[in-house]
Amino acid sequence: MRDTILFGDCRDTLKEFDEKARMCVTSPPYYGLRDYGGEDSQIGQEQTPEEFIDELVKVFREVRNVLTDDGTCWVNLGDSYYNYRPGRGQGLAKQTVSNTKQDLPDVCPRRGNRLEGLKEKDLIGIPWMFAFAMRADGWHLRQDIIWHKPNPMPESVRDRCTKAHEYIFLFSKQKKYFYDNEAIKEPATDWGTRDRSKGKYKVNDYGQTPHSGLTKSYAKKNKRSVWSVTKKPYKGAHFATYPPDLIEPCILAGSEKGDIVLDPFMGSGTTAAVAKSLGRDYIGCELHEDYGDLIRKRVEEYQPPVPVVEVTQSPLLDAINAL
Repeated sequence: MRDTILFGDCRDTLKEFDEKARMCVTSPPYYGLRDYGGEDSQIGQEQTPEEFIDELVKVFREVRNVLTDDGTCWVNLGDSYYNYRPGRGQGLAKQTVSNTKQDLPDVCPRRGNRLEGLKEKDLIGIPWMFAFAMRADGWHLRQDIIWHKPNPMPESVRDRCTKAHEYIFLFSKQKKYFYDNEAIKEPATDWGTRDRSKGKYKVNDYGQTPHSGLTKSYAKKNKRSVWSVTKKPYKGAHFATYPPDLIEPCILAGSEKGDIVLDPFMGSGTTAAVAKSLGRDYIGCELHEDYGDLIRKRVEEYQPPVPVVEVTQSPLLDAINAL
């Protein structure tokens, strides 16, 4: 079943798994942002944020069933603003993106209902609603990672900052889980050393050699929880494609070569492509079969080229062949 795409609603297709995945990396549809067509019950088009969160929790309940006991789940999820305007006949949960045809939905259900507890222009708080709901459902909420976007979507707002980040949540199935810390360590660019007697850091006057008697410096450090990754659109995919550089450290930390990486919302196949490039296998779910060719093409294009190894014969081997 490895390297397989299961077409249909992931709430159903996840039940068809006959193998265990080591990890899950995915980005679910955002609330109220886009109608992907074809299904009245598609995730993201619920009438309230609470209903949306409930459906996501159901999905990841099935994900938990197909993960190994030491498995992890990494979920990227953005937030939405409440935009109810009395008298205009709609209350859309509007994503914080620019007002262009590319970014906003072609079709989005009009909601005349007022959402309880929300005021016009409120930030709904979808990511943290989701994180707390997952924790209540039995997941271990291990970390919130900030995806900092150096090139965010422009916004015309004048009463708040332009949104330039999203969240990635790390969940684990159990208290102890697989996490390869060494695989994602970062270069330690500051070669300052610590003076134990004063509890302060000093910058070395002689480059990279620590002062005598002080604690030594290290070439690498633990990866920090703020990841600056530039958005990179993929031609032919829908607009919500996350960049490969964003999920590469997730896959490196959460799995080993030969493991299965699961994505219940495959979209353009970014997770599958990165997984294969790192020596992992993938299994994914996708609502629309139309995306099948795009996913397969992406996986094929993203594979690193096979290095050409030049073999030169040694004089000894030449002598043996001459016999």
